[in-house]
Amino acid sequence: MSDHPTSVMLFAAGFGTRMRELTQDRPKPMIDVAGRPLIDHALDLARQVHPKQVVANLHYKPDILAAHLEPLGVLLSREEPDILDTGGGLRAALPLLGKGPVFTMNTDAIWAGPNPLDLLRQAWDPARMDALLMCVPVAQTVGRVGAGDFSVDDQGRISRGPDVVYGGVQILKTDALPDFDQPAFSLNLLWNQMEKEGRLFAATYPGRWCDVGHPEGISMAENLLNAANV
Repeated sequence: MSDHPTSVMLFAAGFGTRMRELTQDRPKPMIDVAGRPLIDHALDLARQVHPKQVVANLHYKPDILAAHLEPLGVLLSREEPDILDTGGGLRAALPLLGKGPVFTMNTDAIWAGPNPLDLLRQAWDPARMDALLMCVPVAQTVGRVGAGDFSVDDQGRISRGPDVVYGGVQILKTDALPDFDQPAFSLNLLWNQMEKEGRLFAATYPGRWCDVGHPEGISMAENLLNAANV
């Protein structure tokens, strides 16, 4: 079993309620940003690190996503009848992802700068880390409301705090996922364990990041991409 990630998990099962009427007829990852479905921007980043497999979890309007993703070679983990949240969803997808650490990606963000997965791979140290989260200083975010999610110490370890935003991309060891009793649970529970053990780390993103979880984020993301391509 490799100590380095060879698979990518795309989180694509959510209801997209912050998008309001835009998700009445499609799942959030299929909303267009700069003329392409949002999930395709995440797929571009995933493919650039040449994973053995890319897996997406599906729940809300799954057939629309399946019709788009299957021809692209993405493996599908359907969550039925209930949605499983990030922890339960990742655990359910492990037979497709394989053993060892995995990349996970939220599919509602746009990155302008170096590939965050590649940066994580370069910084990953499995001897010290159980998770390495790509975090963005609040001043480098677009569309983010409020404070950050974590603070980072001088060794790169993180704890809950206001300084940096979790950008939705990480490398994570999955060994402890079977220990949770509930079928649906958040990866926050696993992070809390890792934080107590001093094994939760962050890499700091040098570029900019846009939250596309709400309708206003679409134009913000498109402006960010246009500026990056000038």
